[in-house]
Amino acid sequence: MVQRALHCDEEMPDMACVFLITTTGCVLQGDRLALDITLGPRAQAHLTSQSATKIHAMDANYAAQSQTITLADDAYLEFLPDPVIPHRHSRFLSDTQICVAPSATLLFSEIIQPGRKHHRPDGCFGATVLSISTSATRPDGRPLFAEKLVIEPRRYLMRQTGVMNSFDVFANVILCAPKDKAERIHERAEADVSLAEGVAFGACHLPNDAGLIFKVLGRETAQVKAKVREFWGLVRKEVIGAALPPPYLWR
Repeated sequence: MVQRALHCDEEMPDMACVFLITTTGCVLQGDRLALDITLGPRAQAHLTSQSATKIHAMDANYAAQSQTITLADDAYLEFLPDPVIPHRHSRFLSDTQICVAPSATLLFSEIIQPGRKHHRPDGCFGATVLSISTSATRPDGRPLFAEKLVIEPRRYLMRQTGVMNSFDVFANVILCAPKDKAERIHERAEADVSLAEGVAFGACHLPNDAGLIFKVLGRETAQVKAKVREFWGLVRKEVIGAALPPPYLWR
């Protein structure tokens, strides 16, 4: 369900804020979800979900999600849903296709939790397969970039260096923005690896002057969300010239 647009961001009162609500409360085997987002010229919107997306255990079939995001000239979209929680024995495939005008800005975040790690020992990285692919083009069809993340904990160890090591939560944040704005954001974005604090993060350029990609690893979801919020605040300040609203009390 797509909730009626609200104008609740005091820093950007003209921006539409929309909550996407899964009325069943979870994603089950056999589910096929489709989401199409289109912003016209100079439109501004913030999209989020009502809570984390829980992918339930499966004994047959799988769940799949397809998303298309289209931004016209000078459009601005913040698409920041709550985390995905793949439960033990779940199978989830997600494909996101982006078409963004050179003057438009898209901030798109995906946060992946390891599962119900406090529920039972094999609940952490207990999913069977999690596949997340993202690709982007210009309106004329010119390809910008493509990325695919495949997690199969039963086939490959998640605690390896270069995979998750001692971290549990992963965030992948894609920023499609004009080159000059992306450069200023990259100059201000911080990077660090701190095993003591349990967090690692950093940004790098996307191919074809498409923008930036910002990745975060953390032991707890709150740490990862905090770093994503810092990057979000930096993007909004550089692109729009506005600050972020105070965090909601329930977040």
